[in-house]
Amino acid sequence: MLDRPQSRHFRTLFISDVHLGSRGCQARLLLDFMRFHDAEQIYLVGDIVDGWRLRRGWYWPQEHNDVVQKLLRKARKGSKVTYIPGNHDEFLRDYIGSHFGGVEVVDRTIHTTADGKRLLIIHGDQFDMVVRHSRWLAHIGDTAYTIVLVLNTAFNRVRRRLGFDYWSLSAYLKFKVKNAVNYIGAFEDALAGEAKKEGADGVVCGHIHHARIADLSGFRYINTGDWVESCTAVVEHHDGQLEIIRWPKAMADPDDADHDDDDAPAAFREAAE
Repeated sequence: MLDRPQSRHFRTLFISDVHLGSRGCQARLLLDFMRFHDAEQIYLVGDIVDGWRLRRGWYWPQEHNDVVQKLLRKARKGSKVTYIPGNHDEFLRDYIGSHFGGVEVVDRTIHTTADGKRLLIIHGDQFDMVVRHSRWLAHIGDTAYTIVLVLNTAFNRVRRRLGFDYWSLSAYLKFKVKNAVNYIGAFEDALAGEAKKEGADGVVCGHIHHARIADLSGFRYINTGDWVESCTAVVEHHDGQLEIIRWPKAMADPDDADHDDDDAPAAFREAAE
């Protein structure tokens, strides 16, 4: 049995793409993660609730409700919680500037790290050309992604019985298909360009379900990943260092040293895969 990790407190916690209301949401793992991780500031960087999926059919088990209650409890206990809606929870964009249970809803914001770096916090769907100009295609893609997740679940059930570790089919397809790789690169460049317009030193986003911390020609790009497959969050330590935490790998490999991303400066580290 794995030893339980000690609770950790950070300056800032960034979470996105939880997709509460969808069957692919890893709510149990997120609840486990939040039991051992707390922060002065928590940013919910979009797609926390999957309104697209809920409109097709209601799915809201107790664990999904528990995630909401856990976040509200953190707000009551003193964490500043900021919610930046994404495309799947875009209904909340009608409530920009509102507060719900201590959670503030904003379209975007600037976060200043402990070492003085200004980061634009935005979900990122505004710079996805498919979402902006081909809404129908985005919904088809969402349906296809759901099918891949179902296949992935069945495939990994067999792998577990054979004694093999988890393997992500969707991630494999994402990085083997040339157009998908080009799409990710264009997305990163677009977000970097927008943050530069805001006079920021970097950007924190979600949307594409690919956790990454990188230095793009001296500009910081941070993607929080998701809680459907990769189960990742980004944290800011009290000295300003940023780190990707992969859960429950962080619990399984507590002594696994952090390594620099291939193109990230020392202050921006990712937990080793």
